Amino acid sequence: MRDEKNRSCRVCGAGLARPSRGRPAVYCSRSCQARAYRRRRQPLPEPGTPPASPPTDVRARQRRRIAEAVWRIAAGQGLDAASMRRIAAEAGVSLRVVQYHFDSKHALLVDALRLLHEENERLARARIPHDMTDPCALLRAVLDEFLPLDEQRAFALRVFTAYYARSLTDPELAAVFLAAEQPLEHLVADIIGAGQAAGSTAPGIDRAHEADLLVSGAVGLGLDVVHERRSLAGVRRVLEYHLARIFPAEAAGPGHGHVPGHRPSPPAGERPGTGP
Repeated sequence: MRDEKNRSCRVCGAGLARPSRGRPAVYCSRSCQARAYRRRRQPLPEPGTPPASPPTDVRARQRRRIAEAVWRIAAGQGLDAASMRRIAAEAGVSLRVVQYHFDSKHALLVDALRLLHEENERLARARIPHDMTDPCALLRAVLDEFLPLDEQRAFALRVFTAYYARSLTDPELAAVFLAAEQPLEHLVADIIGAGQAAGSTAPGIDRAHEADLLVSGAVGLGLDVVHERRSLAGVRRVLEYHLARIFPAEAAGPGHGHVPGHRPSPPAGERPGTGP
């Protein structure tokens, strides 16, 4: 028989006390138990074997399923309600399955946020026309992505709102939530720059400053619609006002138009911006 006085954890090697009754423990914690479970599912390769293949589609789909459960909880109840057991129940899987894919709740929250960013970018690319010949229409399409125009965009805004408060005290979440390079602002600035090159923008505007204002303004206005502080139609009129100010000739289009009574005029003495 094995020496029960010198038992140790099968994963980390930590010493284990002999129980007064029942079966003796073989792991020092539930974390080590979960790691052992993952090792049994994916045994270590023998020395000299080629690298393991990328994760299978089945595994990727299961991780996505768990991430979607986080999104639903965050949108409906906030991240404080997203315990590992609650996430497992929402995803329709066991707690062990969640622990198999994610080492910790924090790792799961970070990965779920990253997946949501990727999903939003994929859907936005499919909706936004890649046409720089009409910068005003292109900019309008970009700004639409910040508004809850359909169920998917309204849902994403609720999830991002739930993450925002947590990101203020979590640097790792903040790194995913707020990209330091400000790609959206740069994209909007480039679109305005294309309009400047074509001579379709009002003189005297600074494209970088206009981009900062449009992005931050559209995000805030979109959240106001989610909170039912403003109507979607009212928010669209605000954004059209700014589009008409930047693109005085091209802002009018199907279903859109200048704000009544608005006559854009450049500030005196202001020189065109050079962009970022």
